[in-house]
Amino acid sequence: KPEDLDELKLLAKGMQQGSLCALGQLAPSPALSTLQHFEDEYRAHIEEKRCPAGKCKALITYEIITDLCTGCTLCARNCPSNTIIGTKKEPHVIEQSACIQCGMCMEVCNFGAVIVK
Repeated sequence: KPEDLDELKLLAKGMQQGSLCALGQLAPSPALSTLQHFEDEYRAHIEEKRCPAGKCKALITYEIITDLCTGCTLCARNCPSNTIIGTKKEPHVIEQSACIQCGMCMEVCNFGAVIVK
């Protein structure tokens, strides 16, 4: 929930102010620092269910740009879950419901046709 970020800030500041030792006062620093510098990324994860860095497998999808896909079949042949469909020399499509977000398709594509969304 969006209000969780405010709650996290309050908890971290409370720990910082209420701690009786230096280590305890420093413990919430990483959370406070990332909230200060990357709040937009936290919000993207929570509110939009997307990962701007493209690292959270549960929040990304791979997509083939049909205008760039030559139909070489390299992505389909290397897909460990066999979720890329298409015929040779025709644009391919990733079946999103079965994709395991491993990124192999993007790694092997020589034409930049696979993107992370």
